[in-house]
Amino acid sequence: MSEAKRLAGEKAIEYVEEGMIVGVGTGSTVGYFIDALGRIRDRIAGAVSSSEQSSERLRSHGIEVVDLNAIGPLPLYVDGADECDPQKRLIKGGGAALTREKIIAEASTRFVCIIDPAKRVRVLGRFPLPVEVIPMARSLVARAILAATGGQPVWREGVVTDNGNWILDIHGLSITDPMVVERELNQIPGVVAVGLFARRPADVVIVGGEPPQIL
Repeated sequence: MSEAKRLAGEKAIEYVEEGMIVGVGTGSTVGYFIDALGRIRDRIAGAVSSSEQSSERLRSHGIEVVDLNAIGPLPLYVDGADECDPQKRLIKGGGAALTREKIIAEASTRFVCIIDPAKRVRVLGRFPLPVEVIPMARSLVARAILAATGGQPVWREGVVTDNGNWILDIHGLSITDPMVVERELNQIPGVVAVGLFARRPADVVIVGGEPPQIL
């Protein structure tokens, strides 16, 4: 699938315009986009990054990483996903960067999601749903999620987010109404962010292939 990821990442460069500050996500597919962005770094004004990992890769290409607080709305955000349904709603957070990814997506006029074909699903939930939680609330949140959804929360031990929090991965879900699930889980005290991108889905999805498919 690495070739499909590369093709999707490089196709997304077509959405980058002269002088833009570009929002950049996290993950292996985004890595190919960052590498392609590095080849046109003189055409852009900088990037806002969703993770320390992506920030390092951007800087290695000579791209300035800008604080979101220092700018207005972003014209473009490019990121990957762990799952994508036919309505362009997503599960994200396999790389534990979901909170910053949600913030940048919310700040962006256009959200372009880049995926390989295996990430397309009819119903979200085959990939465990990541939820970022305040550490002291881990067990409280896990019990509440089990009661609310019937899904099985599993603590992603050894993983600390860039925000200093922990991740619960919710297994065994079939998310037929992502908007409702996203809203309900966000109400649980101790939840920082839920890896459902339903209220703010992707605007464009690029599926890697020969040629890439635009959804």
